[in-house]
Amino acid sequence: MMRLLLGDTELMAAARRIHGGEAVADCVARAAWTVIAEPGDAVAGALIGALGAVEALSVAAGGRSRSPFTDDTGEVGFRALREAQARWRPRLQQEAVRSAFLGALEIGARLVIPGDPQWPDALDDLGPHAPSALWVRGRVELLTASPRVSMVGARASSGYGEQVAAELAGDLASTGAVVVSGGAYGIDGAVHRAALGVGGATIAFLAGGVDRAYPVGHQRLLQQISEHGAVVSEPPCGTAPTKWRFLARNRLIAALGQATVVVEAGWRSGSLNTAGHAATLGRPLGAVPGPVTSASSAGCHRLLREYDAQCVTSAAEVRELWGQLDGVPTAGALEDPNRTRVLDALTTRSVLSVDEIARRSGLSAERVRSLLGLLHLEGEVDADGTGWRRAPRPRGG
Repeated sequence: MMRLLLGDTELMAAARRIHGGEAVADCVARAAWTVIAEPGDAVAGALIGALGAVEALSVAAGGRSRSPFTDDTGEVGFRALREAQARWRPRLQQEAVRSAFLGALEIGARLVIPGDPQWPDALDDLGPHAPSALWVRGRVELLTASPRVSMVGARASSGYGEQVAAELAGDLASTGAVVVSGGAYGIDGAVHRAALGVGGATIAFLAGGVDRAYPVGHQRLLQQISEHGAVVSEPPCGTAPTKWRFLARNRLIAALGQATVVVEAGWRSGSLNTAGHAATLGRPLGAVPGPVTSASSAGCHRLLREYDAQCVTSAAEVRELWGQLDGVPTAGALEDPNRTRVLDALTTRSVLSVDEIARRSGLSAERVRSLLGLLHLEGEVDADGTGWRRAPRPRGG
C-alpha cells in the first residue's frame, strides 16, 4: 500500500506542500490512518505506537498475520487486531488518501503530525487514543501556544450563559490565553466570537473535516476562526460529522486545554463528556454556577457537587486553575482511557446490555465486560439481571 501511495506523484506533491517536513513517508502514512481509522481507535493507536505509522499501515492492509503484541487477550490482541483489520480494509484505498490531500490543498489546510514543532504534546496524554495527525486551517502555531483554556457549554444556552461565556473568554483572550472550544451553537459560539472580538486567539475543533462548516449557521464564524485562529479536525477533508465523532472530538478539546471550564450545561449535556475527559486526564476543571432554578445550569451544579470542579465566576478564577496544573496525567488516564468511554456510554436511568455498551463505546464486548467488572468493584456502575447502568453519586459526596 505504501508503495502505491509514495508512487502517486499528484498525492506526493500535495503532501509536500501541505506538510512541508522531511518525514514524507510518515506524513503520508499518518494521513492514511486518519482516513481508515475512526477518531480515538485504540487498536490503531497502539499499533502505530508499537510499529510506527508506516509499518502499522502494512499490518492494517493484512501484510502481517500475527499480532505484534504479546497479550492476545487484551484490546490489542490477535482477535481485536483481526476485527480492526476487517473495519479498516474497506477504507484503505489510494483514491481516498489522495482525496484527503487534494481536499486539504484546495482549502489551504495543513497536516500536523507528532514530531513536528507545531505538534501539541498535550494530546499525547491520551495514550493509544491520541490522534495520528491533525488537519488544520489557520494558525498552526496556536496548537502549542500557552496558556490554553478549553471552554464548553450547552448548545441551547441562555442569555445568562452566553453573557458569562463572552465575558470570561474575552477577558482571557485579551490577556494572551488561547480559547479552545468546539465551534457549536450556544456557548461554543459565544466564546469563539468573544475571543475574536478582542483580537485574541481561538481554536475550534470540528467533528468532521475542516472543509465542512458545521453547524452550517456558523459558516462565517468558522471562516473567521480559520483566518485569525485555527480550525482543527482529526478526520480528513470530506468527512461528515457524526454523533460518535462529536464525542471523540471532545477528548481533544479536553486534552489540549491546560484547564477546562464548563460555562453552562444541562443535566445530560454533552459538555459533561468533555469535563469527564478533562478529569480523567488530570486537567483542572472549573464550572460556572447558575440560578438553582435553571435547568440549563444543572450540569454545572452537578460538576461542582459530584466531581470536585472548582467554582468559577471570573477570568481571574479561571487563571487560578492553571496554578493547579502539574502537567502529569492521572494514573487512571495512563492505565486505561477506555474506562471513560464505557462510563460515557452509560446513564443512571437506562439499563444497557453489554452488546449495546460495546456499540456505543466502540470497544469489543470482551473488553467492555472486563471494564464493567472493575467499575463495579469501584462502585461506578450497578448491575441487575438485565444489564448495567451508571451508579448515581451520593449527594454531597
